Amino acid sequence: MTLLYTNCPDLELVTRGKARDIYRVDESSILLVTTDRLSAFDVIMKNGVPGKGKILTQISKFWFDYLGDVIPNHLICSDFSQMPEKVQKYKDQLEHRSLLVRSLQVFPIEAIVRGYITGSAWAEYKKKKTVCGIQLPDGLQESQKFDEPLYTPSTKAEIGQHDENIHPDRAKEIIGDNYAEIVSNTAVELYSKAADYALTKGIIIADTKFEFGKDKEGNVILIDEVLTPDSSRFWFSANYQVGTTQDSIDKQFVRNYLLSINFDKKTSIELPEDIVQKTAEKYIEAYRLLTGSEPTFL
Repeated sequence: MTLLYTNCPDLELVTRGKARDIYRVDESSILLVTTDRLSAFDVIMKNGVPGKGKILTQISKFWFDYLGDVIPNHLICSDFSQMPEKVQKYKDQLEHRSLLVRSLQVFPIEAIVRGYITGSAWAEYKKKKTVCGIQLPDGLQESQKFDEPLYTPSTKAEIGQHDENIHPDRAKEIIGDNYAEIVSNTAVELYSKAADYALTKGIIIADTKFEFGKDKEGNVILIDEVLTPDSSRFWFSANYQVGTTQDSIDKQFVRNYLLSINFDKKTSIELPEDIVQKTAEKYIEAYRLLTGSEPTFL
């Protein structure tokens, strides 16, 4: 069954994002529910991917546990049986796809870290020899690994709008020098630890995005989803070749299909069933490889 929208009338719906429905539970906590909605190029498709929200939630939970020594995260509870009663009454909709998290002030930037040059970074580099305005050396090839991970933030766009890649100096103007430095350094540290681990499982994390917030004391906290096939580019390390596009196990598969049909990047469409099925298979494979477990919750 595909869950596109939740319906929990006894919970206060705060907002619906591209993939998540967010409910307020109490003054200090919110419920992040990852649906099976699928977006590409910031457009939500008419149909979703069965089980996608459960896979993304469980991958995020895995990474929150694994990366817990780098920075505190917003997770309060992922065990559905331990969540408040008013949440548990919607078990049929919410189980395995919900995280109870702290309510925090969110920084209005996305902290993107790139280990390899691909996607929009490759497109900009071919034109200007820069990525997010950062000057890079001549001679880089598509999918080449950077000497060091590159921090390239973006703005957080409203639904229907497009995120905008920005220079790290612009991030300083938006959230302040101190927080910008913490976010930048932490994002690179998180990426580096995750990338080293993933490589032992046969996956290259080409790039990913993190989001951060701060608590009332001003401490920086890791929030949102973490290192999922929606927020990252995952490549098979065994098939990796510099100078070409890579065989991916992430949402890039959908983007490639949309590009092949000259998608206008504005209008919601219904994806063919074979594209939906292959996408589901890729997400499940990413879960298996990263966690070493079978998705018995599907």
